[in-house]
Amino acid sequence: MLKKMETKQIILDATKINQRYVYRTLKRVFDFCASLLALIPLSIIFLVIALLIKLDDGGPVFFSQTRVGRHGKLFKIYKFRSMRVDAEDLLEKLMEKNQVDGPMFKMKDDPRISRVGKFLRKYSLDELPQLINVLLGDMSLVGPRPPLPREVAEYTDYDKQRLYVTPGCTGLWQATERNNVGFAGMVKLDLEYIQNASVWLDLKIILMTVKILFVPNGAY
Repeated sequence: MLKKMETKQIILDATKINQRYVYRTLKRVFDFCASLLALIPLSIIFLVIALLIKLDDGGPVFFSQTRVGRHGKLFKIYKFRSMRVDAEDLLEKLMEKNQVDGPMFKMKDDPRISRVGKFLRKYSLDELPQLINVLLGDMSLVGPRPPLPREVAEYTDYDKQRLYVTPGCTGLWQATERNNVGFAGMVKLDLEYIQNASVWLDLKIILMTVKILFVPNGAY
């Protein structure tokens, strides 16, 4: 059952956020070095996951999708494919079974998810290729979840504050409540992160995310 969060709105100062030059520079340097160093040892895990996906249904290993980044910039996000090849075609038929409010789609027992995909999602392994996006600069290790263009089309001006910063592989929402709250709860947590963003908060969220790899928090 989804938790209801306080409805008090957070209004961010876009000018102040854009002027965090030192923080953004340190964050980018850390993102580049950390993602580059991580991709080298993870290459073995990438290979194992790729083989599992191929053996499962013989379809493509990777899945790419257009997402919206900082200030509305579009980019291609990369993931290990965790759904059936025809997943996008089946989405329209499942929209009425959406289990979260707002423009985001989530379904706990989504029939489009493959057998291997269930395992990958439980431990967030399907998101590992996003380190490539971090290396390229389209994403950061920590930040709001990058939304789909169709989701942003339904955003209010309040929701669009999520786009003030570079989206991340993980964030305050992913590392805490995740699927326990609805869209409004996710937005609130993202805006709290943006408002209080710092190098120390980023490191804390990364450590919390590492813990989730061993003790899953209900990702689906």
